[in-house]
Amino acid sequence: MTTIARVETFLVAPRWLFVRVETDSGVVGWGEATCEGRSETVRTAVEQLSELLIGRDALRIEDHWQVLTKASFYRGGPILASAVAGLDQALWDIAGKHFGAPVHQLLGGPVRDRIRVYGWVGGDEPAEVRDQIAAAVASGLTAVKMNASGRMSSVASVAELDGVVRRVAAAREVLGEERDVAVDFHGRFTLANARRVAPLLEPYRPFFLEEPVVPENSHLIGEFVRSTSTPVSTGERLYNRQEFLPVLQAGIAVAQPDLSHAGGITEVRKIAALAEVYDVQLAPHCPLGPIALAACLQVGFATTNYLIQEQSIGIHYNLGADVLDYCVDKTPLTFVDGYVERLRAPGLGIEIDEHAVRTADKRGHAWRSPTWRHLDGSYAEW
Repeated sequence: MTTIARVETFLVAPRWLFVRVETDSGVVGWGEATCEGRSETVRTAVEQLSELLIGRDALRIEDHWQVLTKASFYRGGPILASAVAGLDQALWDIAGKHFGAPVHQLLGGPVRDRIRVYGWVGGDEPAEVRDQIAAAVASGLTAVKMNASGRMSSVASVAELDGVVRRVAAAREVLGEERDVAVDFHGRFTLANARRVAPLLEPYRPFFLEEPVVPENSHLIGEFVRSTSTPVSTGERLYNRQEFLPVLQAGIAVAQPDLSHAGGITEVRKIAALAEVYDVQLAPHCPLGPIALAACLQVGFATTNYLIQEQSIGIHYNLGADVLDYCVDKTPLTFVDGYVERLRAPGLGIEIDEHAVRTADKRGHAWRSPTWRHLDGSYAEW
């Protein structure tokens, strides 16, 4: 039996929470339990949940996942699901190292040898959008994602709506017909605004329109889906299959679970299978660190309905550290011509620089989500 001997957590810049699980045989697995702005709370949850793991067989991953998610009276939510996700990733990393195989091999073997990736671009004005997208294209990306807008009125003015259209038009101008732009509504739109702007964007053929309503209003997303021919995506703030089921039934085209929020590899694989029943593609949310990205890719290499992978290498809010800074070898997670090649090393396929992580944890971080409101004073997504 490969027994779990120790669980540690590390709060590292810029805003990540790493989980280290060690077995009595010395095999170490890494996971990422980042919950942006709430990682200190998740850290406590990981410590509490680890009481259920110490002394147990590390290779009983499904059994542990069931206990961690269902054995207590209060279940679900972003804090608990993120804590479970970090532990689950680490256990899969251990399993891969134990059997000498990458995780995707344990999930049934590869269905592809490379995965397309995209990155986020900023810019409030069309000229800024053009510049940032040009830089992304020069770095090798063939797809980008941009925010549709900043603050919006609850019922948008003509100028606000036209501003959204101009920015997306600028993106299409740079990208041409061979590359893609996804447009993230980021929960900043009311349903009325989202329905008004979606048809205006159709001539620019967005890759998908993301999170047109906040997750607590998922019961409204079907109305938005019916208002546009553009594929609709959501899911970064949905944490299990039960929460994904209504939006799948409502007709979304792309599901975006986050492997550091939605219960880790174990649950996201099940979400992917459920999505396949609805002819929905997977594009996991991942503006996070190297462990989360590696976990996403491992799922992607073994999942048929996997569309594309988000990554945040070089993104503007990675202050104090970037995605690859905690990797001993940066090569596995670098992209060429807009793709990441299949990871071959055992476990999650990357080697974490433990000294760098322990040093960073001494400094820690106190990253918090920005808070702001719609222009009329009602609360909005950041």
